[in-house]
Amino acid sequence: MNDQPNGLVSAPHRSAGELYLENARFEFGRLRRMAEAAIGQAPDHAALHRRLSEGGNSIAILMRHLAGNMRSRWTEFLTTDGEKPDRNRESEFDPCDRLSRDELLAEWREAFALLEENLAELGPADLDRTIRIRGEAFLVQEAIERQVLHLAYHTGQIVLLAKAFTPEWRSLSIPRGVDPNTRRYKR
Repeated sequence: MNDQPNGLVSAPHRSAGELYLENARFEFGRLRRMAEAAIGQAPDHAALHRRLSEGGNSIAILMRHLAGNMRSRWTEFLTTDGEKPDRNRESEFDPCDRLSRDELLAEWREAFALLEENLAELGPADLDRTIRIRGEAFLVQEAIERQVLHLAYHTGQIVLLAKAFTPEWRSLSIPRGVDPNTRRYKR
């Protein structure tokens, strides 16, 4: 039986705050890679913009919503409200069929670059600082957790949609029939 933690292993010379920030960067990166792997499997323009139902979201809509959310939250993260006055959240959910995969990915990458840049600048002492989102006070650590959970929620939706619209789906985790310990197909 493995007694090691699943993820980052703590080191005695690093503070809990340092480990927390390292883990937050790890989780944002992991979720980004998972979403991008799913987006990359979507076979064509139509699959990126297809919705399961009227009023539902497409992969493209979710990408735009996440990009808009990250831009708003991480622009001047420590000094201004996380809901910027120029953000039009409602429009993020409008169909955006005119946008190509490259245009969507450019917005996505720009938003992640902003998140990663700001997250890299945070130190353990910042975790106890207070910021505001829609006027409500949050500790920086709470705001980060909220952002990770929001990204995880919508990443799951992106994966579901990509899988539904991709005829030859390749698993993003351990495929069925594979031993999780050896990562080899069971016989």
